[in-house]
Amino acid sequence: MLRHLMALFILALAALPVSATAQDVRLPENATPSAIDRANTGGAQNLADIERRQNGAEIDDGFRRNNLGGDAATVPGLGPLGGRSDPDLWRGIRYNELPVRVSTMNKTGRVLVQDNGMWWQQFREGPLATYGALLLAGTLAVLLLFYLLRGRIRIEGGKVGRTVTRFKAIERFAHWMLAGSFILLALTGLATLFGRKVVIPLLGHEFNSVLLTGSKFIHNNVSWAFMIALVMVFVMWIWHNIPNKTDWVWIKQGGGFIGDKHPPAKKFNFGQKIVFWAVILLGFSVSLSGLSLLFPFEIQLFGHTFGLINDIGVADAAGLGPLQDDLTPHAEMQYAQLWHAIIGFLMMAVILGHIYIGTLGMEGAFDAMGNGEVDERWAEQHHSLWLDEVKDDKRTPAE
Repeated sequence: MLRHLMALFILALAALPVSATAQDVRLPENATPSAIDRANTGGAQNLADIERRQNGAEIDDGFRRNNLGGDAATVPGLGPLGGRSDPDLWRGIRYNELPVRVSTMNKTGRVLVQDNGMWWQQFREGPLATYGALLLAGTLAVLLLFYLLRGRIRIEGGKVGRTVTRFKAIERFAHWMLAGSFILLALTGLATLFGRKVVIPLLGHEFNSVLLTGSKFIHNNVSWAFMIALVMVFVMWIWHNIPNKTDWVWIKQGGGFIGDKHPPAKKFNFGQKIVFWAVILLGFSVSLSGLSLLFPFEIQLFGHTFGLINDIGVADAAGLGPLQDDLTPHAEMQYAQLWHAIIGFLMMAVILGHIYIGTLGMEGAFDAMGNGEVDERWAEQHHSLWLDEVKDDKRTPAE
């Protein structure tokens, strides 16, 4: 099941493929498992199987999957009871090998045992939490190191006292609604993921229960404000964030962060354009997976995506083999939750850098979103082309 998630990284983030986890008990088609002698257990699971699972090795579970008992017509004396014991029946249900009929017409209710739920839980509590925390800690460490080496970027010559309007009230409203909602979503999401590991040992089960109950309510409802603000920001600023030839000058001069040059830029420089498109693309992805979680089992995203990856040959090229695209409704929800958290961590890392530049990292930057007015000297040093356009508009007589 993990190989499906890795395929999404290849398609969306160009990540490297990794192998399946131990919980993916189905062996790849070209794999040859080590033979295990099960004579002393009569063909049942033994200590070697358990050790392989604990060590993260692939498991050939054919000895269980194919041992589903006999048939009533071929076992003398058993009659309609059949030749299957309770373990045989449960193995058949677990591997979806029995022609089980249920009374409900709902696809969700037809799944009696969802074996890969254990993989989801272990990935969520293990790699997701570990690497997500490392990403945020690493981002903070890089920003701290940059501040110690570069310091705060000052306005050369100081402020002149004349200001120019950089963002209108509606722009600031959309920005702060997007920023405020994202901060609430990030904090409540982190509380949900790390509550068991961090909050309970420090503050106890009762506090964690209250915290997570409130976090769930806030997360589910504030998400709508985030999505509305995301659309507003996209509509208002997309035309200012289309790459142009001036971006190359900004790149060659390191955005002014390296050295003492101030590259020319329009309303948004290349660094801000990167943040804009990262927020828009990641925000759209996290919103789509969030809608899938808000309306469980209604929006099927990953089965179709895996089928598309198979059709265009990406999975084969990456050595993952055909991906399973006939996912159960529960598997769809598990992939949606993991993808939602992964994209959320990436957005948090991007926003931490954005917050640093807009506050501690650059003098005068916060004023742009604080009251909408920036000092002319700041604008001249960081957005000279935009300042020229504003002055030209003021000199143009009204018709």
